[in-house]
Amino acid sequence: MDSNDTTSNQSCDVFVFQKAAPILFPIFYIVVLLISISGNSLVLYITCQKKQKFNSTSLYLANLAISDTLFTLALPGRIVYYIRGFNWPFGDFLCRLTATLFYSNTYAGIAFMTCISVDRYLAMVHPQRCLRLRKVRVVRRVCAIVWFVVLLQTFPLLFRKMVEDREDRQTCMEYTNFDGSPLMHSLLLLACVVGFCVPLGLILCCYTLINLMLSKTARENAVANRSGRSRQAKSVILLILLSFVVCFSPYHINIMQFMVRRLLYEPSCEERRAFKISLQVTVSLMNVNCCLDPVIYFFAIKTYKQRVMSLFKGYLSTSVSSKSMPENSSSNT
Repeated sequence: MDSNDTTSNQSCDVFVFQKAAPILFPIFYIVVLLISISGNSLVLYITCQKKQKFNSTSLYLANLAISDTLFTLALPGRIVYYIRGFNWPFGDFLCRLTATLFYSNTYAGIAFMTCISVDRYLAMVHPQRCLRLRKVRVVRRVCAIVWFVVLLQTFPLLFRKMVEDREDRQTCMEYTNFDGSPLMHSLLLLACVVGFCVPLGLILCCYTLINLMLSKTARENAVANRSGRSRQAKSVILLILLSFVVCFSPYHINIMQFMVRRLLYEPSCEERRAFKISLQVTVSLMNVNCCLDPVIYFFAIKTYKQRVMSLFKGYLSTSVSSKSMPENSSSNT
C-alpha cells in the first residue's frame, strides 16, 4: 500500500454505526454462543457416550462439532470488543489467537461439510466401488489432512499484527488491518475461491448426482425410491447446501466483489463504509453456521436422533414425576 492509500484509510472513519453496534452485536453473539455451546456440547456428549463404533459420517460430523466448539472460543473476546465500541482491550497476541481460531475453524467447518457431502454421494451412488474410501481408518486420515491443511493456511496469522491503533481505540481483526498491497487482495480472492467456491461446487455436484440417481431409481423401482436411507442422504446434503447459501455465501461474495474493485481502483470513503457495514452483517450470518451444524447432525445420524429424543423424554418424565410427588404428599396430609 502506498502513502496515499494509508492516508485515505486513516482519514476515513468506517466505524460510523458505533451507537447501534455495542448493543446489537453483543446480544446477537451471546445468543449464538449459548446455542452453539449447548448444541455442539450435546453432539460431542452423545457421540462419546455411544456404544457403537464410529462410521465415516459420524466421524466427519464429530470433527465438525469439534470445529464449531473451538470456534465459539473466539466469541467471548469479540463480544467484549463490540461492547467497548470496537476497542480491543486484550493485546495483540490474543487478537492474533482469536483471528486464527476464527478463520481456521470457519474453513475447517466448510471442509468437513464438503467431506460429509462427498461421503453421502459415495454411499448412495457408488456404495460398493468406493467402499474402501469410507472405511474409518481412511476417514481418520482425511480428517487429519483437513486439520493440517487448514492450520497450515491460518497459522501465519499468529505472526501478523492484528491490532491497529486509531485515535480513540485499538481495532482487532478488521479488514483495514489486513488492507495492504495488491498481492494481499489477490490472496484474499484466491482464498475465497479455494476455501468457498470449490467446496460449494463439490456440494452442488454431489446433490445433483444424488438427485439424478434417485430419479433414475424411482423410474425403475418405486419401492427403492421410498427408502428412508435415500431421503436421509438427500436431506443431509440439502441442509448443508442451505447452510452454505445462507451463512457462507453472503460473506464470501461480499469479500470477492470488494477485492475485485480494490484491484481495479481505490474505493471511496463511502464505499469503504458500506463495505464495513455489509462485512459486519455477513460475518454475523456466517457465525450462525455453528448453531445450524447440530441440526445437520440430528438429521444425518439416526442413532443420535434417537438418543436426543430419549434424553429429552427422560428429562421430561423425571421433571413430571418430581412435580407430582409434592402434590401427592400435600394431598395426603
